[in-house]
Amino acid sequence: MQMHDADETGAPEPNEWTLRVCNDPGAIDAEAWDALLAFQAASTPFVKLAYLRALHASGSAVAETGWAPHFLLLEREEELVAACPLYLKDHSYGEYVFDWAWADAYRRHGLPYYPKLLGAIPFTPVPGPRLLARTHEHRLLLLQGIEQLARSAKLSSAHLLFLDESDQAAARDAGWSMRSTVQFHWHNRAPEPYADFADFLASLQREKRKKIQQERRRVTEAGVTFATSVGKEIAAADWDFFYRCYTLTYRAHHSTPYLTRDFFARAARTLPEHWLLFTAWRGGRRIACSLIVIDPQQKTAFGRYWGAVEHVHCLHFDACYYEPLAWCIANGYRRFEGGAQGEHKMARGLLPVRTWSAHWLAHPQFARAIDEFLSREGAGVADYMSELNDRLPFKTATPAD
Repeated sequence: MQMHDADETGAPEPNEWTLRVCNDPGAIDAEAWDALLAFQAASTPFVKLAYLRALHASGSAVAETGWAPHFLLLEREEELVAACPLYLKDHSYGEYVFDWAWADAYRRHGLPYYPKLLGAIPFTPVPGPRLLARTHEHRLLLLQGIEQLARSAKLSSAHLLFLDESDQAAARDAGWSMRSTVQFHWHNRAPEPYADFADFLASLQREKRKKIQQERRRVTEAGVTFATSVGKEIAAADWDFFYRCYTLTYRAHHSTPYLTRDFFARAARTLPEHWLLFTAWRGGRRIACSLIVIDPQQKTAFGRYWGAVEHVHCLHFDACYYEPLAWCIANGYRRFEGGAQGEHKMARGLLPVRTWSAHWLAHPQFARAIDEFLSREGAGVADYMSELNDRLPFKTATPAD
């Protein structure tokens, strides 16, 4: 697939840009891919090629699980100038932006919705760059390439999930339909960060502060203590116990884990600096754990996975929110993202944040119908954000954007 620049007269210059589809992340030059991350305003560990390779090599995100890699590479004179982690999907699991109703509407009209193209980090609802590009123009070229790829394969649609601001701007300029959802993120105080967790609690309304103190006290009175391990401090036995807890969480919801044990082994080996594990102990034995992804450069932490082998009242809140927030404050982190959904997070100091996805549909009538739906849905999301911002948990606070 080739694309062309235009010279000053508007005539294309042949062979300037080449778009290439790669079906194996292991075949991509890691140095060239990761060099693109320096051009992103706020990259995350999840778009590093080592993370994406671990998903693929471990059998977690592969064609057999409905995630066939179609990574899009934009090259100029054999130099990688932009890229997008793109997948051919035959279902909508593991995405966290729900389009099941769209698929059902296609089915009822006798049209295939799957397979579709998806630009996302599998199983990871974390906002960040998806169009890894040096310039706005390169992002537009990637979007043009995604459309070309979808049309040539006669696919119903293409989707980009949890976009950063630069990708949002490019998608809007390219005429893609925009959809928003709400997440809950914690931000450290600025310009004077919290001195410690007690200082953070003091900023909350009295009833919220007392609730958190009661929940933490219940965990302590149950005889639970926490051990914190960072990076290479996390031993193989710790990973084994974590994975047991991880699978138990899925089993409790009558579901199957997305990620294999081999994924975590590979990610721990290739990205050790990005893992933080809280392990809960009681009576000399481990009973629960919470795994966090950290970005030491951006000073951001991402709540990811949790599980327990026995029930302790309020342990989930302590392991997944209070211990990570205390660690973030102690280590000068600026933001903690609590994952998808969860209005209950507001009472624990995580504030509503609007996240965005972009969608391109090949069928003109369906594209118009979905645009109308997204307009109504977007107004509802805006009203919901306004309602949430009217009941923030802090004594004084500035509403989120």
